[in-house]
Amino acid sequence: MAQAPKYSNEFLHLGVGANAFAMGNAVVAASDDVSSGYWNPAGLTGATEWLQVSAMHSEYFAGIAKYDYVGISHSLGKKGVLGFTFLRFGVDDIPNTTQLIDNDGRINYDNITTFTAGDYAFMGSYAKAMALPGLSLGGTVKVIHRRVGDFAKSWGFGLDAGLKYRPNSHWKFGLVARDATSTFNAWIFNLSQDMQQVFLSTGNEIPTNGLELSLPRFIAGVAYTHAIGSEEKGFNISAELDIDATTDGMRNTLIKSNTFSLDPHMGVQVSYKELVHVRGGVSSIQQFQSIDGTKEWGVQPNLGLGIGIKGFNLDYAFTRLGAAEAGYYTHVFSLKFKLTQPKKK
Repeated sequence: MAQAPKYSNEFLHLGVGANAFAMGNAVVAASDDVSSGYWNPAGLTGATEWLQVSAMHSEYFAGIAKYDYVGISHSLGKKGVLGFTFLRFGVDDIPNTTQLIDNDGRINYDNITTFTAGDYAFMGSYAKAMALPGLSLGGTVKVIHRRVGDFAKSWGFGLDAGLKYRPNSHWKFGLVARDATSTFNAWIFNLSQDMQQVFLSTGNEIPTNGLELSLPRFIAGVAYTHAIGSEEKGFNISAELDIDATTDGMRNTLIKSNTFSLDPHMGVQVSYKELVHVRGGVSSIQQFQSIDGTKEWGVQPNLGLGIGIKGFNLDYAFTRLGAAEAGYYTHVFSLKFKLTQPKKK
């Protein structure tokens, strides 16, 4: 039986690139580099270099969970741009205590083993500029693998589609349909008889093989860029507003219903040429519930800095996870390289 649970494959929506995190992940209209393979495949047409390579590593909850990203794009000239994206979100060295109590009813710590729960995504993208000036289209094919030790694994497949339109030097518009045809994960469970007995004796349901669906998510974005002072000085300010529309039921977002939820997020960037970028953004506008049951609205703040030197970019973001009183702050760094085609001897 197929099920469509809320937050299915949620690791695919964390984001990539410290520059995007600092902007509150509001980048689907402005994205025009190798990371567009993830954000908006249509934006890959802006990656005009022979090769772009990007990488990121971040850790969550004091290093318990690790999130890694690698992106590669290759320009084919007028034929378009190819992109490849790899994602991994994993928790390593999880204690397996299902055999802690032996057959004689004694606690035996030697029976504790460890396992890894990891989510992997392999994404291939292609984008091409259209005949209408400023318009580009792109698509992404996703292969997803999720594994929980030797107990469970799944393979999945999905499609993303995107468009980007830049009518002039100031405005950019983007639209992305993630999991456009619904993304599936086929789960297979391999539990030993002893583990099944532990599940039953502790009142837990034994999982069965099945199909998990991720319903479509639509993201629309608009970005505006304007020079500060004369253009010769090289200072610019840009801002973007994105709205995520999810279709898997009511979420804790600003606008919500039983059918869909709308989650706006925005970011601002001040740049000096391509050398320095200062960024800030807000995201996750939602209600937080305290221990005493009271609720209040809050947002996730994001700050960041970027430095670019001759085809090399280093980006940093400082962002918060969860409620303000929880204090879950994290540092994110990402690198990007722009490479020209090697000259033939």
